[in-house]
Amino acid sequence: MRLKKAIQDERGIALVVALLVALVVAAISVGAAMLSTSATTINRYNERLSTLEAVAEAGLEEVRSKINGNKTLYPDSLYNTIENGVTVTDAGGTTIPNVVRYTYVGPTGITSGQYGVFGSIVSVAEDAYGNRVVKRGEISQESFAKYAYFTTVEGNIWFANNDQIWGPVHSNDRIRIYTTGATFHSTVETAEDIYQKEYATFMQGYTEWGPTIGMPTTADLDKLRVQGQAGNTAYVGNTNGGHGEATTRIEFMALDLNGDGDSTDANEGFIRVYQHLTDPEWVTGDVPADYSSRYLENADHCGDRHPGQGFISAINHPAGGHDWQVAVTSANRRCYLGGADSIWGAFDAGPDPRGGVWLPWTGGVSPLVAGRPDGAYLHPINRAMNPTFKGVIFVEGKVVISGTLRGKVTVAATDDIIIGDDVEYITDPGAGTCSDRLGIFSGDDVVIADNTLNAPVVPYSGQPYRTFDETASEFIHGTVLALNIFTVENYNSGSSNAEPCESSINGRGCIYLTGGIIQRQRGAVGLTSGRGYIKRYSYDQCVLDDPPPYFPTTGYFTRGRLFEVDPTNFDVAQYFRLLTPY
Repeated sequence: MRLKKAIQDERGIALVVALLVALVVAAISVGAAMLSTSATTINRYNERLSTLEAVAEAGLEEVRSKINGNKTLYPDSLYNTIENGVTVTDAGGTTIPNVVRYTYVGPTGITSGQYGVFGSIVSVAEDAYGNRVVKRGEISQESFAKYAYFTTVEGNIWFANNDQIWGPVHSNDRIRIYTTGATFHSTVETAEDIYQKEYATFMQGYTEWGPTIGMPTTADLDKLRVQGQAGNTAYVGNTNGGHGEATTRIEFMALDLNGDGDSTDANEGFIRVYQHLTDPEWVTGDVPADYSSRYLENADHCGDRHPGQGFISAINHPAGGHDWQVAVTSANRRCYLGGADSIWGAFDAGPDPRGGVWLPWTGGVSPLVAGRPDGAYLHPINRAMNPTFKGVIFVEGKVVISGTLRGKVTVAATDDIIIGDDVEYITDPGAGTCSDRLGIFSGDDVVIADNTLNAPVVPYSGQPYRTFDETASEFIHGTVLALNIFTVENYNSGSSNAEPCESSINGRGCIYLTGGIIQRQRGAVGLTSGRGYIKRYSYDQCVLDDPPPYFPTTGYFTRGRLFEVDPTNFDVAQYFRLLTPY
C-alpha cells in the first residue's frame, strides 16, 4: 500500500513539475516574443533616427552649396528660410517616404564683419511618426587675405628672375613663367593654364582650369568709410599729384609708453597724419621737377647727418664743413618724406617751413602721451585710448603710408595708396605670435613710389646712382588689395644695377613683402633687364584665421563645426536670436 501511495505522490509531483516547466517555457516564449518585438521597434526607431540624421546633415551641405551659387540667398541680418517642409530624395533620386526637411541660414556671432563674415545653417528633419533631428553647421566666408597672390587679369607679365612666391596663388587668367624661372612654395591655381610651366618649381603642385573667383567692388570699399568715421580715423585728402604721389600721408608709430623696453603692448599703436594739399611731390619725398636741372642742390628733404648738429639739408649747405655735393654723396646722406621730424630737427606741428601741417587728434589726449611734443597729434589705433576704434583708417583720395605698425588695422582709400617707405610690424610676422596685422585696400592702385627713399638717385650730374635710405630693398608687412593694380612707379626706368637683392644686383633691390597681393590686373614691379625690383614675397599664415579688420571676403562659404541641437520645443527664430547676441 505504501509503495502504491508513493508512486501516486510521485506522479502528482511530476504533473506539477510539468505544469511549472510549461509555464516557464510559455513565459520564456512570451518574453522572447516581447524582446523580439521590442528589438524590432528599437531597430526601426534607430533606422528612422539614422535616416533623419543623414537627411539633416545633407541639408547643411545643400544649403552651403546654394548660397555659394547664389549670393542673394544669404541675408544681412536675421535668417532666410531655404526649405520649408520639403520632401527629400536619396542619392539615387528616390523620395524618402514620410520625411520632410526645413533649412535656414543667417549671420551669427559678431555680425559687424570686423573679424570676418560668420553664419550658421540650421537643418531640421522630421518624419510622420513624430521624430525630429536638428543640426547646426557653422560657416564662414573665405577672406581674400588667405591669398599670397591673386589676380583676375595677368596680362603679358611673367614670373621671372627666380621669383620666390610663398603662400596660395590664384589667377583667373593664364599664368606665364619666363625662362629665368620662379619657385612657388604653396598651391597654385588658375582658371586657365600655366604657360611654360616647365621653367617653374611647384613645391605643392598646381591646378589648371579651376574656378573663377570675382574681385571685391567699390561697394565693399565704401562700407569701410563708416567704420573709419566711427573711430575718428577717417580723413579727407584729394587726388592731386602724379602716379605715386599724394598730398596726405600716414605714418605708423609704435611707442614704448610703459618703459619696458618694447612697443608691443596693446595700447602702444598710433598714427600721425601729415598734409600739404598743394605739394604732393614734397609729401611723397620725390625729386621735384623744379630740382631736376640741379638734381638735389635745392632739396630740403635730402642732405646728410652731422655729429652734434643732426640733419642738414642740401639747400642749407655749405654747412658742417662741406658743400651740398659732399652732403649728398657722403656716407651719412639721407632723404625723408615731407614733414619728417628729422628734416627740422624736431617735431613741427605746422605750418612748417614748407607749409605742411600735422592733423591734431580730435579725441581726448591720454596723459601717457600728453607730455610729448607731438602728443596732441598722435591718433590712437587701439581701443584703450580710442574706445570707438573699429580697426579701419579711411582716406578720401590718395594717401602715402610708411612706418612701424602696432595693432590690427585696415587702411582703405578711394584712390591710390602709395608705399612711401618701409611699412613694417613692430613684431616680426615670422615670429608666429600674430600680434599685428595690416590690410591695404585701395579703390584704384597700390603703388611703390619712385621717390628718393625707395629708388637710387643720381644726386648731381656725373654721379652714379646712390641710395638715400637706410636699406636698399623695400619691406612691406601686410595684405595688399588693389581694385586695379599693385605696381611700382616708373618700374621701367632708372638704374638696372645700383642696389643688391641678396646675391644679385639690379635697379632697386628686393621687394620683401610678407602678407599677400590681391589685384584685378597684375601690375609690373620690374623688368628682366634688371630695372625695378626683384620679388621676394612671403606669406603670413596668421591671416588664415585672423584677417585684417573688415577685409573683403571672396563670398565663398567654408564648412565649420557641426552641432547637435535639442529638438524639444525647437523654435528657429528664437534660436537665431540666441546665436546673434550682438
